[in-house]
Amino acid sequence: MRELVRTNDPVLISAIEALLKGAGINHLIADQNMSVLEGSIGIFPRRILVAEDEFEAAQRLLAEAGFGNELRRDAG
Repeated sequence: MRELVRTNDPVLISAIEALLKGAGINHLIADQNMSVLEGSIGIFPRRILVAEDEFEAAQRLLAEAGFGNELRRDAG
């Protein structure tokens, strides 16, 4: 799995997750349970991961939806 987006914004995560689900792109939201450690203040970012074979399609989808600036540039 490759990291597509990393953010603290729960609304952004929901929007991207809805796009990915709608396009049938399998994904995983990592680090959701970090709120237990941080006290639910949102300091630890969540990561949206997609399978390697769907990574480029997911990038295109987010770019076309206007979320291109949220894509991880250093994710390889």
